[in-house]
Amino acid sequence: METFSEEAEIKLNELIEKAIDAEKGFIKASIHVDNPKLKTFFNEKVIERNGYITELRDLLLTQGLDLEDDDDGRLSGILNRVWIDTKALFSLDSDESILEQVREGEKEAIKDYDEILNNHELNPDLRAMLLKQRDAIQASSNKIDYLEHID
Repeated sequence: METFSEEAEIKLNELIEKAIDAEKGFIKASIHVDNPKLKTFFNEKVIERNGYITELRDLLLTQGLDLEDDDDGRLSGILNRVWIDTKALFSLDSDESILEQVREGEKEAIKDYDEILNNHELNPDLRAMLLKQRDAIQASSNKIDYLEHID
């Protein structure tokens, strides 16, 4: 069994918490947008992030590492979801403001993945999985730029 440093284990657990935050954020976003294409996009992201959570949890369990059990996410994620609710309530152009909030979340997720990929020794399977997830998040971020201009 190949193990990781304690710091890498912490970072992997943080990725899980942030994926939970993102999943819940996409659910909130899909509720508050009117555009059917945006609803579809956000619902696809919910499924995608749920898959990331499962993959990361399975990896930690198969490696015999501690798995933090927090399905609520982090406080900052909870606050972000409240912010989405507030923006949707008071914004005249809620779809655009929600897309901007999601874009910022995706940029932060990319930074989180880059941090663990660039600063920790990882086995090849884990590295490949994290790169696949990171690249999908980057593609999602790029798609947000396109979605901003649809009616």
